This record gives sequence, structure tokens and C-alpha cells, in this order.
Amino acid sequence: MKGKHPIHFVGSIGLEDAETVFRTLSKTVGDKAFFYPDGETGVRHYWVVWQGAVFEKHPDFEMAPPSPPRADGTPTPPKFRLTGDAATLTFDPVGYAEEAIRSYGLFSSLKKDGTIPESVRFQVSLPTPTAVVESFVAPDDCAEVQPAYVRAMAAEVDQILGTIPHDDLALQWDTALEVIAYDGGPPIHLADALGDTVSLIDDLSRPIPPAVKLGVHLCYGDPGHKHIVEPKDLGTSVKFANALSAGVSRRLDFIHMAVPRERDDDAYFAPLKDLAIGPARLVLGLIHYTDGVDGTKQRLSVAEKHASEFSIATECGFGRRDPATIPDLLRIHAQAAG
Repeated sequence: MKGKHPIHFVGSIGLEDAETVFRTLSKTVGDKAFFYPDGETGVRHYWVVWQGAVFEKHPDFEMAPPSPPRADGTPTPPKFRLTGDAATLTFDPVGYAEEAIRSYGLFSSLKKDGTIPESVRFQVSLPTPTAVVESFVAPDDCAEVQPAYVRAMAAEVDQILGTIPHDDLALQWDTALEVIAYDGGPPIHLADALGDTVSLIDDLSRPIPPAVKLGVHLCYGDPGHKHIVEPKDLGTSVKFANALSAGVSRRLDFIHMAVPRERDDDAYFAPLKDLAIGPARLVLGLIHYTDGVDGTKQRLSVAEKHASEFSIATECGFGRRDPATIPDLLRIHAQAAG
């Protein structure tokens, strides 16, 4: 792996399709990244929004009255009320495995012909069930619906593991609403946003074989390219990272944390002194398009005073970004990696 700070991609990359993503990453960053995602292109470009169709088509749900727009004016996704019996609720396949398996076929072919470096694994980013349930289920029904969606996501993971070679696979749990709620944002149905999240990720991760690389993306959201809650420092991310490392029985290989554009001060990174994540690799989301290589390197230089080894990334996926900006953003990645 070349570069002082290997590159990590959170997930979404707003290019035309998976083949374009794979070929573009190969040309621009090569083996400076451990994993390549398929870019979550097409219907998946806006994180979990595509899962709304799962509830809209489900016979045990009906649409609830519309919610007001978000603070930034963007519309909120529709919410659905449970009309059936939670005890017998099931979901058909929700699509993550199907998309991953289709993209892996392309990834594997491009790897065999030498386009994708041999060292690079295929990455699948999955939302926690909490994220999907909170996004689409009426608040009073979330706790009842969650177990069924957890089972559905476990089935998706099982199908991925049964099809994609374990030594060519990386899985990432996208953990956003839980972090945001813990840090004072909109509440969620979990009684303990931190403890319950650790338990859930432990349950879902326990069957994942050790040959698979496994990690967590800790996120503060990106609607309108703004955080839902602005982190005052890395304290909450460190608390989540430490709790996950201690409480998830299956080894974690990487944990990603957000670094806002304007935070190149020691105070933001100071909580890293308490980081205790064992063998997991720290990933700092300190790459920002708007201040380019110079701003990214400034944040990186401050981070190096607080952590000896880490990978670098953007704070969140960049599937909603103007595609015309992506070549320059990837160039920033490659130059900052060293």
C-alpha cells in the first residue's frame, strides 16, 4: 500500500455507474486505498432514501401524515405506520446484497484484467437498521419494527458473505443517527443511543468471518452539505469508537470519524488521547473539496500531533456532489495521502 496515509472511501461517489467509479479510482488513487466501493450510484446515491420503496410497497405499512421540512428546507422522507402485526412482520430482500453482488462481479472482472490493483478489496457500506427504521417508520412504531428490519439486514449480510469471497471483501456499518442523537440531535427510539448501538452492531457482526475486513463509519450527517449537529470535538466519536471496540466481539479493522472543514485546531483532535480501539485502524474524514490540498494538509498536520497512524477520507460519502468536482476531489485524496 503506497502513501503515508492510506485513503478510505466512505461509500457514495457520484459518478455515472459502478464501472466508471472503479475505473476512475484505479486511475486516480490506485493502490493508495485499501478498499474500493462501487460508489452507491443510481437509486442508492442518497444513502438510505431508496429504502423508502421497501415500506411503500409493504402490505403491513401505510403512509403517515407528512412531516415538516428539515431546518435547511429539504423535504423529509415519507414516514410509514405499521398496520400489521409486529410479531409476524417480515421483509423481503431489501436490495443491499443484490446490488453488492452485481457490483462485485464487475469489480472481480476488472481486478482479473489488472485494472484494479491486486491489493484492493471490494467495500460494501451498509446502514445500521436504526438509520433505516428511524428514516421511514412513524416514531411510535420504530421500536416494534426494528427487530424485523434487523433480521432483514442480517439476511442481506448472509447473502453477501455467501457470494463474495471473504478475502476480497470489506464491510462497513454506517452509523449516523445514533451519533447525532447522542450528541444532542433529534432523539431516536433507542433507550441508550450508545449502548444499544454497540449491542446491535455486535449482533449483526458476530457471524462475519475474520477474513472479511470490518469497520464503522461514525457520521454527523450531510443534508445540504451541513452537519445535523456540529461536533465540538472528537469526544463523542472517541466514546463510540472505544465502546464499539470493547463491546463488539468480532474484531473491528477500521473506524472512521468526521473532521469539519474549519477544525484545524488542537482542541478538536485532543480527545484522541483517550482512543482505545485495539487493532482497528483510525480513519479521519479530514479531506474537503472547498479548501483543497492546502486545507486538507493543514488539518492532517494537526491530526498527526495527536495520532501516529491513520487513514484519510472525506467526512461523508460524496454521491450528491456535482460530478464535475469529483476528479479534483480525488486528486486531493491522492496528493494528501503522500
